[in-house]
Amino acid sequence: MGKIGFLEIRITGSKGNLDLSPDNYDIREVISMLENAENLLYPGDKRDRPNISYKIEEGSVKHILKTSIQYIIGFNAIIGQISQVHNIDFLDLDSAKAFENIQDIATKRNYVFSIKTSIDNSNEVRIDKTTRYFRTEAIWADAEFYFYGKVTNAGGKDKANIHIYTEEFGTVRIQTPISFLEQYDENLLYKTFGIRTIGKQHSETGEVDTSTLKFIELVSYEPKYDEQYLKALRDKAKKSWLNSINPDNWLKEIRGGYDA
Repeated sequence: MGKIGFLEIRITGSKGNLDLSPDNYDIREVISMLENAENLLYPGDKRDRPNISYKIEEGSVKHILKTSIQYIIGFNAIIGQISQVHNIDFLDLDSAKAFENIQDIATKRNYVFSIKTSIDNSNEVRIDKTTRYFRTEAIWADAEFYFYGKVTNAGGKDKANIHIYTEEFGTVRIQTPISFLEQYDENLLYKTFGIRTIGKQHSETGEVDTSTLKFIELVSYEPKYDEQYLKALRDKAKKSWLNSINPDNWLKEIRGGYDA
């Protein structure tokens, strides 16, 4: 096993007249913090992430999460940057949302969070009701997107969704009007479609917030390989510029003058 470090999230506050402690800290709060901590350390796809072990300690409430030291080192650098700029716009989406969730808890419950690592002289971020760790709204703008893939799920009792598996984003969940699913005659499941949506996109990085996607319309999508079209493109390229090129000289040139 590789070297291990840890993330520490210490929470101080009160429950009624009692100081906050593991004895009065609700299990739902534990679950919420574990989800947020995982997103702080491993934003994005978590299927191949290293193991994370957990314990809760006294000291008001201390969440201790142990994992690979290289990720702890990386996160220590992140909280160092946050403590300097007091801004989370540069973070990956999942990490930014985790900080927003913690900020929301601090504001609503008057908790004080101290986030640091096991690294010597660790950087530290403090979050309380006076801080404002939220993404800048102007950076996330409405945009339209098309997702192409196979529908793996569709429906929902109160809030309906379509789940579509795409090569680029994996499975994407799209908020869908129940009326559309009621009126659509055919079975959507395991068929390939395009779905036009609206959602939030980061104006600087282009990142898509897939949790905001809303259905606009279904688009017919039948991907096919057109051999005649590709042959026509190749023939056109030969006539326009390939005939004037010596293949051996051209290959040698792009190799920097060296033969393989």
